[in-house]
Amino acid sequence: MKLKTLLYLPLILLCQTAFSQKLATGIWRGALKTQNGIDIPFNFEVTTHTRKPQIAIINGTERFKVDGISFKKDSVFIQMPLFDSEFRLKKVAGNLQGKWIRHLGDHDVAMNFTATPNTPWRMIKDPGKPAVNITGRWSATFVSSNGNKDITVGEFKQTANKLTGTILTTTGDYRYLEGVVTAGNMLLLSAFDGNHNYLFTGKINGKNIIDGKLYSGLTSVTNWTAHRDNNAKLPDAYSLTALKPGYKKISFSFLDMNHKKVSLTDVHFKNKVVIVQILGSWCPNCMDETAYLINYYKKYHRKGVEIVGLAYERTKDYNKSKTSLLQLRQRFNIPYPLLITGYTASGDDPAKSLPMLAKVLGFPTTIIIDKKGNVRKIHTGFSGPGTGKYYTEFKKEFETLTDGLLAEQ
Repeated sequence: MKLKTLLYLPLILLCQTAFSQKLATGIWRGALKTQNGIDIPFNFEVTTHTRKPQIAIINGTERFKVDGISFKKDSVFIQMPLFDSEFRLKKVAGNLQGKWIRHLGDHDVAMNFTATPNTPWRMIKDPGKPAVNITGRWSATFVSSNGNKDITVGEFKQTANKLTGTILTTTGDYRYLEGVVTAGNMLLLSAFDGNHNYLFTGKINGKNIIDGKLYSGLTSVTNWTAHRDNNAKLPDAYSLTALKPGYKKISFSFLDMNHKKVSLTDVHFKNKVVIVQILGSWCPNCMDETAYLINYYKKYHRKGVEIVGLAYERTKDYNKSKTSLLQLRQRFNIPYPLLITGYTASGDDPAKSLPMLAKVLGFPTTIIIDKKGNVRKIHTGFSGPGTGKYYTEFKKEFETLTDGLLAEQ
């Protein structure tokens, strides 16, 4: 080999390495494939930050930033923040192909994944001009495979063929959904948040949505229908969870992330209004509630409010749980303590950990305690910013309740 060629070889190799560690900037379309062959699509934007690629997953107005991206030859590895999931991909003719893997404590679930660059459309490239507009409130019924029914509320906003909104349930909402209404009056909505993936389909027939399907995860398929109802509403979120008869207080003693036991009897909580947040680092609705509580804490801590988070992870292993919670704390810069309960989020573990509660229906659950240590309210679920006015109404109600408790002697 000639000397001149040898001198250029390191530069060629460097350029090849740099090229292999790039993703095309702009809007991509990704699709997760379910076991029955249905694609659950979403968009993400690739940008560069200090010469490193960064991804923002797009759901409605939400931009979920992901920077845990690494390369090895023609492979791309994407570690999702907050949630214990990852993409293991290969570059194939400019596209990405591979797996999205959720780590669930005792097992993994993998879904096939493909992504194409320069693809700003989400559902259908040309959905056409719809003949209907479904903006407004809908009463929706979901029927599980065992016949159980869940009555929910859909809130949609349609501009031309673009559709956004969410569906509220008693234990939380489906967060930011985005999709289209087609010229054939088909509803298509999807979301991916790093932990859950959803695709809602349905046929719009006048004031009804019929033949609806909710595809979720690798295998789940749920039937749903809806009808327009401006007065649709969920049960009062403060009425779903209660203390067992004879109890006025709750008690616990769990380890914080410094392996120190924390209890409500600690002087830190004496004569304070205390908010106990039952959460999990795996829970997107808990993520929304945490974002709210951080600002709430900044406003009310100096007035005499304390917050403590009780974490129920997918494992009872203290160190594994700590690793997950550290990611959550660092992502949001959480100023209040998070405790590792040692109980998992599955089954009736949360109720076992707090036996004075009649039940724990879902995550998050928020317990409001007055300055005397008595439980005054228990709120089930959380309607996050994706729910619009529901979120605004919750904040007003929650802070009015807090002001009243602080004023008590």
